[in-house]
Amino acid sequence: MQESCLETENLQQAIIKALFIAAIIVCCSGLLSPPLALALGLLFGLTVAHPYPDQLRLASKLLLQGSVVGLGFGMNLHEIIYTGKISFVYTFVGIAATLLAGYLIGNALRVDPKSSYLIGAGTAICGGSAIAAVAPITEASDEQIAVSLGTVFVLNSVALLAFPPIGAALHLSQQQFGLWAALAIHDTSSVVGAAAKYGAIALAIATTVKLARALWIVPLSLSTAAFRKHKTRIQWPWFILLFCLAAMLNTYLAAGSSVYTQLSRLGRLGLTATLFLIGSGVSRNMLRQVGIRPLLQGVFLWILVASLTLFLVLRNVIHP
Repeated sequence: MQESCLETENLQQAIIKALFIAAIIVCCSGLLSPPLALALGLLFGLTVAHPYPDQLRLASKLLLQGSVVGLGFGMNLHEIIYTGKISFVYTFVGIAATLLAGYLIGNALRVDPKSSYLIGAGTAICGGSAIAAVAPITEASDEQIAVSLGTVFVLNSVALLAFPPIGAALHLSQQQFGLWAALAIHDTSSVVGAAAKYGAIALAIATTVKLARALWIVPLSLSTAAFRKHKTRIQWPWFILLFCLAAMLNTYLAAGSSVYTQLSRLGRLGLTATLFLIGSGVSRNMLRQVGIRPLLQGVFLWILVASLTLFLVLRNVIHP
């Protein structure tokens, strides 16, 4: 009887490992979007015991940093510098105000400080990419990263579906909608998806403004590292410098454009796989400890940013 139970347990472990490896392969194939990869990881982590708990943290951390570097090869400064100059002031004010509002809301809801900061950074700049860049610097745990990314991606999905009908109901022009989407939706992929549904002009403006906004990942990461250096002894985030180098190569060394495209794609696929890894490390016990407060923080902050941005766009206070 004891041997039979042991064989059954070994068989279950083998099946779980096979499912885990298969899920990783699917995530790396590009067949799943980042939100779906995170959802798949959460489903895995909430239903079965993780087969590789000891290796999970290091693997997710290294893949996360490598993916950020890969995303840098998708940055082209020449295409966004003009829009970046125009939007510099309200982008800076918007990011600072969002981070401050996120801190206040998170503090009021008693959200864990690191989770609160990650949610604020993701809302302020570009969702998952900003969280991926800042998380290693803050030494956030997998649970804190998963909660932050989960909050952002849920709201991304809502925005992707809700923004075009709202824009049509308010009779927003293509230019207005493109600007609103770029400033109020977290991830670049969701910005592009929502703007593409609205029209070609909206898509062009939204993509340009969002890419310019995404460049603020660098100063945010560096300022976060500088601040934390005074608080704790941590290693310099070399992957941020590599991210900058990747963006410079993509901008000024056009000979490698075909390679850069592939590296950027690998970065996106790596981020997708990372989300699965992070999600798979979240158990029901972890979620009980986290609670609903981070999600409420993300929702309140996003509603505030989206509604205020929409008001300013309608009043023509900010414009492309």
